[in-house]
Amino acid sequence: MASRCWRWWGWSAWPRTRLPPAGSTPSFCHHFSTQEKTPQICVVGSGPAGFYTAQHLLKHPQAHVDIYEKQPVPFGLVRFGVAPDHPEVKSYGAEDHRALEIPGEELPGVCSARAFVGWYNGLPENQELEPDLSCDTAVILGQGNVALDVARILLTPPEHLERTDITKAALGVLRQSRVKTVWLVGRRGPLQVAFTIKELREMIQLPGARPILDPVDFLGLQDKIKEVPRPRKRLTELLLRTATEKPGPAEAARQASASRAWGLRFFRSPQQVLPSPDGRRAAGVRLAVTRLEGVDEATRAVPTGDMEDLPCGLVLSSIGYKSRPVDPSVPFDSKLGVIPNVEGRVMDVPGLYCSGWVKRGPTGVIATTMTDSFLTGQMLLQDLKAGLLPSGPRPGYAAIQALLSSRGVRPVSFSDWEKLDAEEVARGQGTGKPREKLVDPQEMLRLLGH
Repeated sequence: MASRCWRWWGWSAWPRTRLPPAGSTPSFCHHFSTQEKTPQICVVGSGPAGFYTAQHLLKHPQAHVDIYEKQPVPFGLVRFGVAPDHPEVKSYGAEDHRALEIPGEELPGVCSARAFVGWYNGLPENQELEPDLSCDTAVILGQGNVALDVARILLTPPEHLERTDITKAALGVLRQSRVKTVWLVGRRGPLQVAFTIKELREMIQLPGARPILDPVDFLGLQDKIKEVPRPRKRLTELLLRTATEKPGPAEAARQASASRAWGLRFFRSPQQVLPSPDGRRAAGVRLAVTRLEGVDEATRAVPTGDMEDLPCGLVLSSIGYKSRPVDPSVPFDSKLGVIPNVEGRVMDVPGLYCSGWVKRGPTGVIATTMTDSFLTGQMLLQDLKAGLLPSGPRPGYAAIQALLSSRGVRPVSFSDWEKLDAEEVARGQGTGKPREKLVDPQEMLRLLGH
């Protein structure tokens, strides 16, 4: 067995395997081969956390790493969670979204931002979404970068998306979209928004769209931002200028000619999705007006007793993500959505480690995940060196291979992925796109001869 090597395996018939489900929030188990005592490490999940952890583990001179993934293609939310017009931004990763837990969220016309992102990025499980964009107004519940991504995709002229790797089907639906206004709703105020200045600046300058901000939301804010950290201060100053200052002639002309608009609604908490008169789909959101109590990190939104209704035909929830339990044998904190761990070491399960959002919760971007994954890898290597990991006969991939073979499951290898990658790139060249993503797992398997 070669030293410092790795293999990636995707499953062509995952439901038949009973292996832990993969995502971009992997867990890790460590074991030894029976012959050479080569450290064999299994990484479940081929997203950023999985690959970054594997990269660090390969610093061991003889380590062998196998990466397992439930999809027939690798890279997790790097492939499926990034806005197609932001190929340089790789930011989200978790298996599920947080439910709104309000009446009416089951109505047609309501879906999670995560599913919407998966739909336009070609995630197979979201290809049946078929969002109805025949309405004039969409409401996004949440004010983070994912919310801004979704708003930007809804409002960007389709011709600007033609050269991205957005799926052909999604681009076709967006060409027919009648959405003209997008509201992003948040429970707290301008000082608590979760998006970053880069994404805000791009929204402000979005072709064919104008921002709608209420100056009343920014009263007294000038004094409050003097003591906040510089990144937050710059972000809030940009919001403040956009809301209160008169634009120059060129910008005023651009906004006047814009056919679409987006706005931030602060101090509003969703209470109910309102049904259409026939009760068959969403027609609006009932919002509780809030005010802030507390200071700094303890600031929270409390209802004032006032309500308002915001008409819309599409509701996208972007209030956060959460990881799912991996397996009954693995500890899981359902409230926090994490595997209980100490520096990546899963509590009470020697030899098992976790990384990514299942380790620390749904926060941070790709750089955060990289640092966090390196730390998990470092802990595992330290434990290996100190002799703290379980020893004894460990067959490694040979056992998994035998299990899959007995069930008639043929895994997709990394060389198989390279064939799919070449096919996607070739299909995209005809239309000037970097790739045309394959979205049907069965088509992928046919192309591979599986």
